[in-house]
Amino acid sequence: MSFAGVSVVDGAKRCTCDTSAVYAGADSGYHLLMVRDYSRTKLQLPTGESATTGLFTVGEYDWYIEYYPNGENPNCRDFVSLYVTRHTLYDCEGEEDVEAKFSFSLVDQLEKHKPVYIHGTNKTCTFSSSAPSWGSDRFVRRDALERSAHLKGDCFTIRCDIMVVCKDHKIEDAAGAISDINQHFAHLLQNKVGADVTFEVGGETFAAHRCVLAGRSKVFMAQLFGPMKEGATTSSVIQIKDMEAKVFRALLSFIYTDSLPAMEKDSMEDEMSEVMDEGREEAAEFEMWLQWLEDLFVAADRYDLQMLKLICEKQLSEHISVSSVTSTLALAEKHHCCGLKEACLKFIQVQSPSCLQTVMATSGWDHIAVTYPWVVKEFIAKLASNQRK
Repeated sequence: MSFAGVSVVDGAKRCTCDTSAVYAGADSGYHLLMVRDYSRTKLQLPTGESATTGLFTVGEYDWYIEYYPNGENPNCRDFVSLYVTRHTLYDCEGEEDVEAKFSFSLVDQLEKHKPVYIHGTNKTCTFSSSAPSWGSDRFVRRDALERSAHLKGDCFTIRCDIMVVCKDHKIEDAAGAISDINQHFAHLLQNKVGADVTFEVGGETFAAHRCVLAGRSKVFMAQLFGPMKEGATTSSVIQIKDMEAKVFRALLSFIYTDSLPAMEKDSMEDEMSEVMDEGREEAAEFEMWLQWLEDLFVAADRYDLQMLKLICEKQLSEHISVSSVTSTLALAEKHHCCGLKEACLKFIQVQSPSCLQTVMATSGWDHIAVTYPWVVKEFIAKLASNQRK
């Protein structure tokens, strides 16, 4: 930071300002504001009135600090407010906007260049004709300042740091563009260039890239590179059991694209044509999609893909029905998914007595009662709690 001079606010001189301005000669610099006879400035300047310092230059632009000893507005009358303003915006029309970052800090009188209290912004502010000033209306409470060691002999010093941001418009335009990295990785998975590991799932083979899998899943990292390492050579095939090919395909798609794929229509239609007549096609399609989603939830848990697990949890929570609630509840309990479990219990709670009887008459409810009896106890406790209310 280059030094950009000192301004003095002197209460004994009715808040006139003596300025020793120095051209910083750089896009970043700091200016010191010395407030003398603080008690008098506090008495002389009402809320909303500032003592404006003289000019200083940073980044080839002229600036000044606005010091409000009693706050910039009635909502902050117990605070000292500070603003930095680009001076020329008041006098020159048609000037381009200036992007800058700034901060204010209280400075010890004996070590004027050492900030001991910092208040500023890490974001870039646009100083324009419509918004020439930026700052803090609650920089420091007056009572805290008056009790502190920063106020010595009724005087204190503020440091204002400014950094003018020079934007590269090409970079700015690129930053606003939508990333297409997921499309590139999807293409990489599809064309198999550089694939160095093969999986066999449900009679189908899948080629993938070890580094991509390991980077996305701790389980794959251990399986492919760690103590659990399988298939040390690129020619070996890793067998995955207890999973359908369409589920593993969706799992790979998420790993490469970070988005939930749609269930393949072709496999869905083949299954429906075998077991369902045309009149039940829509219901069958939903049931198959739901089963696929549950299987994908299990796969996400198996390979520690927490984001995919959360996405599946949200979808399952939004599609709970009387026919599916018991299987979803058992799934949630088995895989320690508290959010999904709570959604299932709330769904059962609000059902009519006839629907509740239907749920409890299913084999799924019997499975829960035998395998997870504590879930039944939780549900009964919730019902009892509702009745007391």
